Amino acid sequence: MRPLQICPSILAADFSQLGQDVADVMQAGADIVHVDIMDGHFVPNISYGPAVMQSIRHITDRPFDVHLMISPVDPYLEAFAKAGADVITVHAEATPHLHRSLQAIRALGKKAGVALNPGTPASVIAHVLDLTDLVLVMTVNPGFGGQAFIPTMLEKVRQVRDMTAGMAIDIEVDGGITAQNAGDVAAAGANWLVAGSSVFKGGKATFANNINAIRNAAQSARGERV
Repeated sequence: MRPLQICPSILAADFSQLGQDVADVMQAGADIVHVDIMDGHFVPNISYGPAVMQSIRHITDRPFDVHLMISPVDPYLEAFAKAGADVITVHAEATPHLHRSLQAIRALGKKAGVALNPGTPASVIAHVLDLTDLVLVMTVNPGFGGQAFIPTMLEKVRQVRDMTAGMAIDIEVDGGITAQNAGDVAAAGANWLVAGSSVFKGGKATFANNINAIRNAAQSARGERV
């Protein structure tokens, strides 16, 4: 199994104190900073751009996992790479030349991820797995935080797990992840768990407990807890 990583989505952080929330959530035990970028075109919302991300990059040396929900995406890859991304994920639905986009990410020295909307079958990415370091299975329709998990996406996670068996590819889930379903997604094969509202709810005092609850559920499903 690939290592388990808990990835708080800073889309759910308090934007008036974004840097402090990032520092606090990483100190509370998170593994990776998940950065959701929305353009109001590919998805019905706007978040922030590379300048905002760059302004908080110095706060932690942990990886920044950048999820680009934008189209066109290729013109912005370099900007996010320079802003400090470690992993850059593009949507299969957002680019007409998926091979080229993934090649461009790797050429920038970053890990390349490909994301799938709930309505997109896993088979769409079978031809680019050799260029992929991470597959992100959206477990909600992208564009808004705080949505409810779509249970039928567990089968897609299993499909991706089977497609990537024996390959050095992480499987990420994003959307409605809580301590209540973390075990299900981990059992299906996901090892990067993105959580926004379920981590940041309650403020700094709850961050560690929220992260631990998700981690414990996932570890139990993976057989890593007695």
